[in-house]
Formats: sequence, C-alpha cells, structure tokens
Amino acid sequence: MAGASLSMRVAGSAAIDARLKALAAANGDLSYLMDGIGLYLESSTLERFETETDPDGRPWKKSQRAIKTGGKTLQRTPPRLRESITHRFSATDVEVGTNVIYAAPHQYGMDESVSVGAHSRTIYQAFGRSLPGGLTIQVGAFDRQMKMPKRSFLGINAEDETEILALAEDHERDAVPEIEG
Repeated sequence: MAGASLSMRVAGSAAIDARLKALAAANGDLSYLMDGIGLYLESSTLERFETETDPDGRPWKKSQRAIKTGGKTLQRTPPRLRESITHRFSATDVEVGTNVIYAAPHQYGMDESVSVGAHSRTIYQAFGRSLPGGLTIQVGAFDRQMKMPKRSFLGINAEDETEILALAEDHERDAVPEIEG
C-alpha cells in the first residue's frame, strides 16, 4: 500500500499464530489461505462501517455530519475510506488496511494542532446570498486544533479469530489428502 497507508499487525492471538506456523511448516506456501483470510477480514472491516462499531462491537461516536443529516458516520459520498479497504498477502502473511491519509486519525483518534498550508478556496454563497460563478479567495497558512474521537475499524475480534481458525482448518483439510488403506 504505497504512499500514506494504515495497516494493522495483530499479535497476541496464540491460537492463530500456532495454527499458521504449523501449516507453514507443513506446507510452506500459504498464499491461498492468506488471500482467503484477507478477503474475510476486508468483509469484516466493511461490516463495521455498516454497523458503525469498532472491532469489539462498541458504537462509534456519531460525527457532526451524521447527526446533522441523519446519515451514518464515516459514510461520506463518495465513500473513499470505506472503499479503500483492501488486503495484500504473501506465502506467510496478510495485511488489511487502507492508503487513505486520514484513516489513522479515525482509527486512533486525534487531539492535536495541525498546520494547513496556504491555498485557494472558491465560495459560492456569502451572507445567505448566492455568488454566481463563485468567488475564489486566497487563504493564508494557519494552524488549527483538530479533535477527532477514536472510531476504530481495523482489527480482529473473537468472531474474526474463530473464522480465521476455521479457514485454517479448511485449508489444512484440503492440503493434506486422506490416506486410504
């Protein structure tokens, strides 16, 4: 995931680590399994955007836009963050993540000053009146305080762990032919 990216490395699931290490030792190339796990985790992550919950099922704090419009949090049009969730895999690893630069503040939360560079902005309305064709103005550089609550979407929960182990079991069963007597 080139450029700015956010991906998660989940450590600490002893059952998954042990199963995958055993499979890798027996079979070597787990690309097919890693791709399957990546596809499953993409799907699980996308479901969190629908349910507006973190990996542990806790609801996200509603965004101001969602409150104002009655919509969903992190469901902008176009849904760039949601549609950027992807995976990549190798013979022994899988990563699920995004290359959207603003993913990290949502995943981890943010409360800090950010610098905004000088830029031009076109406005189409001022003081309640339309500005035909718009008016382009130059905005100087400035700092602003950015406070964004944590809305984690990447991660593995107990249900995901169960599914990953089931995928590994299926892979193991398919990879080791039964010996007929």
